[in-house]
Amino acid sequence: RFDAMKWTHQEALARLPGPPNALWPNGARSLSMFTHGTLELKLYAPRGHDPQQPHTRDEVYVVVAGRGRFDNAGEVVSCETGDALFVPAGRPHRFIEFSDDFATWVIFYGPEGGEQP
Repeated sequence: RFDAMKWTHQEALARLPGPPNALWPNGARSLSMFTHGTLELKLYAPRGHDPQQPHTRDEVYVVVAGRGRFDNAGEVVSCETGDALFVPAGRPHRFIEFSDDFATWVIFYGPEGGEQP
């Protein structure tokens, strides 16, 4: 965890365990950069495949490198650097067909079970 005002995806990638473009030991694909209350900022960089399971809180992804496709409970959209994606708590989702340099910020927030509309 890094208590700062600014984070770069390059800094986070450099701190992930293992070399870029390889499956990292112990399945590590993300790094928590900051927490404040219910908010958590992570960098996520899947390599090869994305084994995500549904999360217990709402989340927003902001793609910072590469491109791919995003499967959000069967609804598949293309995504690339600069795009933002939302996933409510409990919904199955994963990145598919993504480039080797793919990386995204993940912002988890709110209560367990997600925000109520």
